[in-house]
Amino acid sequence: MVMLTPKRSLLKVIVLGDSGVGKTSLMNQYVYKRFSQQYKATIGADFVTKELQIDDKLVTLQIWDTAGQERFHSLGVAFYRGADCCILVFDVNAVKSFETLQIWHEEFLKQADPSDPEAFPFVLLGNKVDIDGGNSRVVSEKTAREWCALKGDIPYFETSAKEDYNVEDAFLSAAKTALVNEHEQDIYYQGIPESISETEQGGGGGCAC
Repeated sequence: MVMLTPKRSLLKVIVLGDSGVGKTSLMNQYVYKRFSQQYKATIGADFVTKELQIDDKLVTLQIWDTAGQERFHSLGVAFYRGADCCILVFDVNAVKSFETLQIWHEEFLKQADPSDPEAFPFVLLGNKVDIDGGNSRVVSEKTAREWCALKGDIPYFETSAKEDYNVEDAFLSAAKTALVNEHEQDIYYQGIPESISETEQGGGGGCAC
């Protein structure tokens, strides 16, 4: 009897949002089950990996973290390309971090240039719901869900990296939507010839950078 090894998928998930919304904290809570108040600001981009099983598939999630500062908005096409899902994060206690979601959403689609932008999977996280027992929050769940509805009903999770609230569920949702997207990409790419002729590459000896 032949044992079938489960198909292994490598999924690239990019986490975007303003600086200080808790992107690194969420990732560390999810991957390492730890929370620290001492994080230094992420410079440029960094990634962590997590192995998980979804149904009968082995999945390696490659989760990319970005610095949220404006000057890192243009991290370059290579950073965004090949993404299977994008997680947008805002702080429910900071209205500006919610208002800039539109910019992050547009920036991602522009840089990643997915084959079907309308169908590309996003997940939205409203983080830091634990702060001040919820008394200092300024963005309601209703407001966040309305934004998600306008973006094609993307999944929304209220999270707390500190309390490990909803973190696992949020990333699992991202992994599942990424897996669906990966299959659709596979189908899409089957129709593309593998080799590119010299003329298409530009063949003029110029720098392609």
